Amino acid sequence: MTLITRRSFLIAGTATAGALLVPAAPALAAGPTAKTTKADKISVGAGETYHLSATTSVSELSIAEGGKVTAPDGYSVTLTVDGVETGQLLTETGGTETLISAGTYQGDIVLTVAEANAITYQTVTFPFRQALYVGADGVDRARSVLSGVVGGTLTDTLARNVAITSTGECFDGVFVKNGTYTLKSPAISLTGNGRCDFAGYGAAVVGTGSSTTLVVDGARITNKGVVRTTVVADDGANVIVKNSRLRARNGTLPADYQATVETPYMESVPWMLGLDGNVRATNLIGAGTKATYINSTVQSETWGALSVEGGSGLQLTAINSSVGNTGTYGYGTYAIGDATVRVLGSQFDVGSYATICAGPAASIHYGDSTREAVAALNSSLGLGLTKAELAAIPARITVVNSGHFGFMFFGTGTLKLDGGTVITSAQTTFLNKGQQTSITVDGSDGAQLNPGNGIILQMIESDDPGPVNVDGKMMNVGVYTEPTGDPAKDASFDPTSVHAADGAATFTSIALAGDFYNGMRAGKNMVLTFEDSTVQGVISATEAKHRVDTIDSSNFYELGQVTNTVKPAVNNGVIVQLNSGSTWTVTGTSHLTRLTLAADAAVRAASGKSVTMTVDGTQTAIEAGGAYSGAIVLTVG
Repeated sequence: MTLITRRSFLIAGTATAGALLVPAAPALAAGPTAKTTKADKISVGAGETYHLSATTSVSELSIAEGGKVTAPDGYSVTLTVDGVETGQLLTETGGTETLISAGTYQGDIVLTVAEANAITYQTVTFPFRQALYVGADGVDRARSVLSGVVGGTLTDTLARNVAITSTGECFDGVFVKNGTYTLKSPAISLTGNGRCDFAGYGAAVVGTGSSTTLVVDGARITNKGVVRTTVVADDGANVIVKNSRLRARNGTLPADYQATVETPYMESVPWMLGLDGNVRATNLIGAGTKATYINSTVQSETWGALSVEGGSGLQLTAINSSVGNTGTYGYGTYAIGDATVRVLGSQFDVGSYATICAGPAASIHYGDSTREAVAALNSSLGLGLTKAELAAIPARITVVNSGHFGFMFFGTGTLKLDGGTVITSAQTTFLNKGQQTSITVDGSDGAQLNPGNGIILQMIESDDPGPVNVDGKMMNVGVYTEPTGDPAKDASFDPTSVHAADGAATFTSIALAGDFYNGMRAGKNMVLTFEDSTVQGVISATEAKHRVDTIDSSNFYELGQVTNTVKPAVNNGVIVQLNSGSTWTVTGTSHLTRLTLAADAAVRAASGKSVTMTVDGTQTAIEAGGAYSGAIVLTVG
């Protein structure tokens, strides 16, 4: 191979922290299988392979159909034109390799040959390419495509006012592994599909590794494409995003893509969540990883804004941020495994849910961004906020506006709402799909629940049909079918007793207006405790029916949508405890299995009406301090 050197690729300064990195024009290499019409042009014919051994700069690149530009084993090649990564496309749906597509490219062309950055997620290895790679010693020039980093200042500890733009596929903006780095006011725009947002293949920013502290301050990140995530935190990293605007819009799925729950191949949301879409704005994964969003705006078109996917010991925090979906369906946050999700002083405007709890041990808290709470998190999460930054964060309440439900549980979890948190949803506040829950709502500082359909808590059997094994792959082709007939009584289940696996909720110092329904068919009770609270509505066992008999991907939006017919409990006990200072104003027939009243608690009807109670068919007086068990029916007359 003949090597023609035009200009050397120089880095001014040393590799020490803080050294200014100045990328200059690279070298030109000509391979023996390529036809070069001029010294500053490369032409690759049909069926030809142009093999690059070094970073190359030309003014024109022409590739015929079937032509290839490749790098040596252990390296990748990336095309930038006028500082924009472009042309690179996946070679097949579900694959990982990319090639520069056929066409003629003109301008300031750089073909960067960079050391491979192979990232394995589960069973698949992804050949990452990134504009900026940062390791323990700072910027790794050998793994970076510095021709894709335009303007600003770049050092081994800081990138300030840089721009990164991609119109190809699966190109990352910034990849930080086991390093300490700050991105100050970057402008990143990635248009075109990614491939895997569990690994971050195609993301704008990735922070990974237990030694990573990545601060993203004042960023403007706008992505459009399938799984073209804005920020991914992984493998123990601590990623802090502040004063930034992140937006992800859906792309176009490959025509032959088949929806799956196998995460190395998943490129669209499982519709069984009652959602659609193919990109989520952010993702948090791995073990012990932390992602914190402060004074930032995070938006996904659909699917999800702040996602947590797999791993253990994950911590997701939003402080004084605006989070939501610009489309009809989507969630604000997702909680899986033993993840801790905190939302303090933030505004959520979501399509479907504030949070989906997938369990099995997730902990979720929505509350105020008090100075004490933020200062404590600054210490425990290692946010590195200065005294001036802490002082500039005002104390705010959290406000949620949802186009569908408030919170959905299809896994075990703990949810706490306190402070001045206001949850306003078009439909039910808490949708429990047959899960063990511990929900606590403390209204002593003004928390409110405003369900548009008048239902605060709805328990139903899971309507998730799950994936189907098709030729050894788990595909999203299941169909939910509404059960027929009455549920059979389970003689081993006691609907009058509290079980560890029940759906429990406690309400303290709050005025509630809304209904509570337990529509479970299998053994699970709804356990409600009211402390110094008033509740006006129906609390009852019920027969819950979907609006349609079958649900698949074509009508996914029917998931969770049920009507209620109050009926005596079978395996779906309703246990109500009215503690001190609590009053229940019954607005309609209610079927319970246990009712307990404190000495100063009361059950009554609205003004001008009366409530009567029968226990196992016998009319019984409702007395303060009383405790009743059995088939309890309260009727308003």
